[in-house]
Amino acid sequence: MTISDVARAAGVSVATVSKVVNGRYGVAAETSQRVLEVVARLGYETSLVASSLRRRKTNVIGILVAEFEPFSTELLKGISGAVGGTGYELLAYSGAVSDDNRVGWERRSLSRLAGTLIDGAVIVTPTVVVAGAGIPVVAIDPHTGPGGPWTVDADNVGGARAAVEHLVGLGHRRIAHVRGRTDLESARLREQGYRESLAEAGIGFDPALVRDGGYRASRTTDSARELLSLPDRPTAVFAANDLSALRVIEVAHELGLRVPQDLSVVGFDDIPEASSGDQRLTTVAQPLRQMGARAAQMLLAMLDGAGTEEHVHMPARLIVRETTAPPPA
Repeated sequence: MTISDVARAAGVSVATVSKVVNGRYGVAAETSQRVLEVVARLGYETSLVASSLRRRKTNVIGILVAEFEPFSTELLKGISGAVGGTGYELLAYSGAVSDDNRVGWERRSLSRLAGTLIDGAVIVTPTVVVAGAGIPVVAIDPHTGPGGPWTVDADNVGGARAAVEHLVGLGHRRIAHVRGRTDLESARLREQGYRESLAEAGIGFDPALVRDGGYRASRTTDSARELLSLPDRPTAVFAANDLSALRVIEVAHELGLRVPQDLSVVGFDDIPEASSGDQRLTTVAQPLRQMGARAAQMLLAMLDGAGTEEHVHMPARLIVRETTAPPPA
């Protein structure tokens, strides 16, 4: 459907249709109404690129993610709720990201979208600082922490400490950790919280009880099998995210271990899968939807020329469910 089709159906010139759809003056009310009725009937939409070139604005906010998975999906829900009714639309975008080009994916995405398709962007877990993007940008859980402009994150250290303190309080002493991606600041902070809680409880850190999970269920499989096959295996596991924690439980069942009778497991994030399975996961809840909403509100303020906080640090809280219990006698 083209602007010429609309003009022909409404019996007006292309220039008249252009004035109407772009809200410009110089068209009689009756003619304008007729054009709008034809636009609605034919489903005509102006090109975002053409519109941005004319008005230097698209009224579209980009949500840039490395991949669509439960963490980013929950953030998207919060962003969508905050943007509703503001006159802005959302464009969720995931560029081609692989292991050999993971660093810098957000810059590649911004170079494609900024200025022609989006007016601003919320970027989920960017790998690099994205200052000088040419458009307002808010980062959620950036790899490097809150060192760049405008970020939103959660209390990773405090959340991890709460998880391990819960396990210590139940009587566990051999507590393993399946850590997240080693290039991500949140993973480093969660391991820091794990170590701090062990130290405060007088439990020595044992590197044999730490394995990489990379925040991925697939990568966690071998790590969980190694931990649970140790001669003196752990009685509890704190995983850096829920996907890893859920995979630890699956591997435990495959090895004939009962959760939580033989093994306690705690995750991090509180994605929907944590509470929807046959066995509800004890986890540390990040307020993911609220984090998404806050990032969107910050970006909207920037687009309106208003001031906003540069760094928002949100709380994390332990949710005790069905996967933790005292260690076996």
